[in-house]
Amino acid sequence: MMTRREFILRSCAASCALGAFPGLLGAAGAQGPREAMYYETAEGGLVRCRLCPRGCVIAPGLAGRCRVRRNDGGKLYTLVFGRPCTSHNDPIEKKPLFHFLPGTNAFSIATAGCNIECKFCQNWQISQAGPEEVRSVEMPPDRVVERALAAGSAAIAYTYTEPVVFYEYVRETARLGASRGMRSVMITNGFIREEPMRELLPHLAAVKVDLKAFTEKFYREVCDGALAPVLSTLKLLKQTGTWHELVVLLVPTLNDGDDEIAALCRWVKQELGAGVPVHFTRYHPTYKMRNLPPTPVATLERARRIGLKEGLEFVYLGNVPGHPGETTWCPKCGTALITRVSYHVDASGLKNGACRHCGRPIPGVWS
Repeated sequence: MMTRREFILRSCAASCALGAFPGLLGAAGAQGPREAMYYETAEGGLVRCRLCPRGCVIAPGLAGRCRVRRNDGGKLYTLVFGRPCTSHNDPIEKKPLFHFLPGTNAFSIATAGCNIECKFCQNWQISQAGPEEVRSVEMPPDRVVERALAAGSAAIAYTYTEPVVFYEYVRETARLGASRGMRSVMITNGFIREEPMRELLPHLAAVKVDLKAFTEKFYREVCDGALAPVLSTLKLLKQTGTWHELVVLLVPTLNDGDDEIAALCRWVKQELGAGVPVHFTRYHPTYKMRNLPPTPVATLERARRIGLKEGLEFVYLGNVPGHPGETTWCPKCGTALITRVSYHVDASGLKNGACRHCGRPIPGVWS
């Protein structure tokens, strides 16, 4: 068992690397901090966060690994409730969700923070920042819903950074949105404990999970995370009947081997089902990983062939606008059901959630 001193040293080491911010509670703005869900107290004013598998033990006055959950007086507070640092009305295909209300928009929000650190993160300026390091606005849950309705959005998306770390904000906004007929979708790394995820799912219409790779080594060395909890989250989505899609960013030489891709696809078919969409996406150098070239299109095409060979029915390519791999094809008759060129969508091959030509039902959320 860890001593109190070891708890403090570990928490201080993590928080010093991130920065400890006295007075941050006042800096959170008019919305103010909210007491966080899913934590427990420990001796000496310590708290242990129980939201994600990292289980940060946090000393008074310091924040956890995600930078946005702070111990103040022996209680854990979220510093970003109602304080998004960005918002946009995006095509749902940008998430990407290809089997969820195609051609519609999602009002998308994010706060600062993330509970892992991918060295290739495209949004690192906000995901790897604390709330005091980014410009944010006051937008409580009811205002998010009102803005989504005013924009004509079909859903609210929690995206860009990691919704797990602004869990309370997601939960309350999604609950309010549902009461107004507004659906919510979560774009996540899936690195969350089962209890909070299970509690959140009744408020969500769909979840897109970024599956970083299919090895613990990649998660540990490239993302400072772990694979097993993400696979557990995916199984939970299957178990609860929540619509979900997967994205796999293929990084040259690191997670693009044929054997790994085949193993991933076999696992998806066995544990989640052949009808779960899998998006193999092109990597572009950014953040701390600028030494590798963009993923060759040929690598993506090979991954798609492997996925189809392993029995997956809907395998897509991402970040290659205009490629046939963006199209949804009927697995029975081969008809093009939904064609996409970037965010231009033609779903005329689909009728009432089925292939217009042969009548084969297509899994997804269509109306």
